[in-house]
Amino acid sequence: MHRATSVCHTGAANKCIDRVVLDADERRRRRVVLTGEGGTRFLLDLVRPTTLHDGDGLVLVNGDIVRIVARPEPLIEIIAADTAALARIAWHLGNRHAEVQVIGDRLRMRRDHVLEQMLLGLGASFAPVEAPFEPERGAYAHGHVFSNERDFHV
Repeated sequence: MHRATSVCHTGAANKCIDRVVLDADERRRRRVVLTGEGGTRFLLDLVRPTTLHDGDGLVLVNGDIVRIVARPEPLIEIIAADTAALARIAWHLGNRHAEVQVIGDRLRMRRDHVLEQMLLGLGASFAPVEAPFEPERGAYAHGHVFSNERDFHV
């Protein structure tokens, strides 16, 4: 079985031998067996869990590349009256640990009837969309974890 041990970022599309279509959760991986649309079966075997993005390439040990394609998902696109209202909505969603994607002056999230009712109560409007989902990964997803007070600077 082929193995993919590294990721090359957007721009490798012209060298790809196959493509694998994954949703947002499936694109957060370290080790899993995947099969491309063209039948290429391989083991994704990365050193650490990695968020894969639409257009990234998984580099097989023989040098071949399998392109990542973000699968469209059922989402809602949230619109607020102004920036302050959008910030308030984002705070409430974050307080509920909902994954959110920021798109300009709008937010996107997965469909959730409970959160949709909350949004209406906050005065937001939203519309269903089917699109690839690239949620924000949060402060700790960028590689730095505070280990003790020496990491804090005042």
